Amino acid sequence: MIASNASRRLAAVALLALAATACGGGSGGSDGGDGNVTLTVSVWNLAKTPEFQALFDAFQKAHPTIKVKPVDILADDYPEKVTTMLAGGDTTDVITMKNVIDYSRYSSRNQLLDVTDLAKSGDASKLAGLEAFDVQGKYFAVPYRQDFWVLYYNKKLFEQAGVTMPEKLTWDEYAKLAQQLTRDEGGKKVYGTYHHTWRSVVQAIAAAQSGGDLLGGDYSFFNDQYAVALGLQKSGAALDFGTAKSQKSDYRTQFETGATAMMPMGTWYISGILEAKGKGATDVDWGLAPMPQRPGSTEVTTFGSPTAFAVNAKAEHVDAAKKFVQFAAGQAGAEAITKIGVVPSLQTPEITKAYFGREGMPADELSKKAFEPDKVVLEMPVSDKASDIDTILNEEHELIMVGDKQPADGIKSMNERVKNEALN
Repeated sequence: MIASNASRRLAAVALLALAATACGGGSGGSDGGDGNVTLTVSVWNLAKTPEFQALFDAFQKAHPTIKVKPVDILADDYPEKVTTMLAGGDTTDVITMKNVIDYSRYSSRNQLLDVTDLAKSGDASKLAGLEAFDVQGKYFAVPYRQDFWVLYYNKKLFEQAGVTMPEKLTWDEYAKLAQQLTRDEGGKKVYGTYHHTWRSVVQAIAAAQSGGDLLGGDYSFFNDQYAVALGLQKSGAALDFGTAKSQKSDYRTQFETGATAMMPMGTWYISGILEAKGKGATDVDWGLAPMPQRPGSTEVTTFGSPTAFAVNAKAEHVDAAKKFVQFAAGQAGAEAITKIGVVPSLQTPEITKAYFGREGMPADELSKKAFEPDKVVLEMPVSDKASDIDTILNEEHELIMVGDKQPADGIKSMNERVKNEALN
């Protein structure tokens, strides 16, 4: 999912010329809101990410003198584009932190404003994922949503196969269930499960459930999870990685068209399903279950990552930007995104009740249980080394999954490369 170092450099060069003109800062007015202010906010795929518009509409209603102007960027280009923007002195006011890897890079380069005052005010103590943005006691972003991984499943396909989703699965049981659910339907193959091409599907869950350190340089704890992923491919119970990569498979299409019976994925996808169902674009009868666990586990452990808003260190409208960040992370922001099925960072019983009260949400107890994991481990630890390590792990992951390297050889390369190229 992350480009190689060479690709990053090429992208940066290609985009540098755009930085001066694209995504410029807002115009007019004072920061305090006494006049009309146009606040610019970087986002990705605005038309397909309804949470942004929901937040903008709610904020503008509460602050009528501040107009929000989204700076819309393609999702795949977002990290490289924002990196180029900030390096070029762009004045976009609010920068959405898509992941903590990018946050680590930007905060270490002093490209984000210190917003520790916001991180320690009001209901900030109730914000799930806030600790991910702690940089030696200072905060340069505040989360507004917190996603974690669950297991989506197609109830109709389970019923047709005569099986019931168990309340708890080990990875071996999950693999057997995937094989049982795989079949041909009218000349079309229905897979038991679908694993997207992101390395996190294998590596992040392995780290979370084994206690492994993704920044440590020893990745032997990946072994069991690669055995599961490759075994599913070999048995034909999951679409093989090479095909998914070459065809640029869309996980939404896989699940919403009934091409797969199960799919590990983040909670952010819930809003996508609800939107598709509302438009009549899919009739999938879906439910949620906890992520499969390692044998002998007595707790449900998964991984996740918060999404946050930060203020550009060169923002034109600092006061208005800080108001927006605080609004998005607060009660009003949480209510706005809860209505469209997005999991807010602000965790209260009232918010959780409202979330499952949303039309279209599954009402069964297993789905609700999936929302109460015992432990959510950060997808990638915060570190100035995280970006380089992420690139290495992703490159080796792809080589393993397409069969160019055996898992043992790929993991050995990860160990050596991370120690030599990133840690040293």
